[in-house]
Amino acid sequence: METVWTVPYHVPSIGKEEIDEVTDTLRSGWLTTGPKVRQFEEEFRTFVGAPNALALNSCTAALHLALVAMNLEPGDEVITTPLTFCATINAIVHAGGVPVLADVDADGNLDPAGVADALSPRTRVVLPVHFAGLPCDMQAIWAIARRHGLRVIEDAAHAMPASFRGVRIGGQSPWGESDAVAFSFYATKCLTTGEGGMLTTPNASVHSRCKSLSLHGISADAWMRYADTRRWFYEVRECGFKCNMSDIQAAIGIHQLHRQIDFCEQRAAIAARYTDAFSRFDDVIVPRSPVDRSHAWHLYVLRLRRENLPEARDAFLNTLHREGVGASVHFIPIPLHPFYSGRFPLAAWPCARAFYESALSLPIYPGMTERQLDVVISTVERAITSVRLPLFAVAGR
Repeated sequence: METVWTVPYHVPSIGKEEIDEVTDTLRSGWLTTGPKVRQFEEEFRTFVGAPNALALNSCTAALHLALVAMNLEPGDEVITTPLTFCATINAIVHAGGVPVLADVDADGNLDPAGVADALSPRTRVVLPVHFAGLPCDMQAIWAIARRHGLRVIEDAAHAMPASFRGVRIGGQSPWGESDAVAFSFYATKCLTTGEGGMLTTPNASVHSRCKSLSLHGISADAWMRYADTRRWFYEVRECGFKCNMSDIQAAIGIHQLHRQIDFCEQRAAIAARYTDAFSRFDDVIVPRSPVDRSHAWHLYVLRLRRENLPEARDAFLNTLHREGVGASVHFIPIPLHPFYSGRFPLAAWPCARAFYESALSLPIYPGMTERQLDVVISTVERAITSVRLPLFAVAGR
């Protein structure tokens, strides 16, 4: 029987402005990369404080192009986290790199100490993922990169509009600098275009090359071919890909961007309600937000203190689902996927394993009603008592 969700796990917040902008785009006769994409890129660049921004069809594409622009050679290693969506690792492989995993900290973020331990003579790039919307300790990661001459690419799929030490992720920071930052605009993200992504970079040559790579490696996109005096001419400079954003997607993104502060405030308020309700239970660990970072709250990840994990976690999830409360798990660690399991033994990353086996993600999105929030809280509280088993200290905490 199909589940009737009293509180769906996620509902996108699409307003009249987005709908009107998409309608305007459809009526304009220009649907692919054009003036709306240019507007979205410029407004996004200004919002995060980046010198350059490139709109793409996914965060995966942004990661892939950024890695290609690093000119990896066979055997070059990229250090990243095992606790991430497969796109992070796939992008490394497609760019010709060798993924190397370092364990996570208590927040699920890449642990700088683990990065230091994973270094080798072949390390070229460090790729931190801002898990759930909480920025990694970028100052420590930048310090490692500077010390060893490494490039840094941030996977900021969850991190719009988070900040580290007062500077938005993707912006220029006095504490250090990444070579590129990749954002996701997937349907469940803090800013959505349905499917989509953005690449920011302080490096004009990286921006130029990624822009060319996103359109087959040619010298000018379709809009510029219409705007240029020599409209018909283009050159293929290298074998590229097809991952540009359309004006239809950008039309949604423009107005999603305008509402980011409001969206983030709503998610933060929901997170505060959850934390206030659940922190009184010894059975669970609530997420934290260190004072030097602002959390985007893309995910609210509750962790269980139980002995028989992940079975107790799965029973907890089933209890929520039976009550019509959407909940999920983020993420299945990379070593558990058949394609990667032979390369990465899960036992080598105990904190990532413990985090995954104890974690579940609760609904958190703009537009949740007070009644829905009350339903989630009361259902979780009942689940805590109904699935109660002997406690233990979760690894990594």
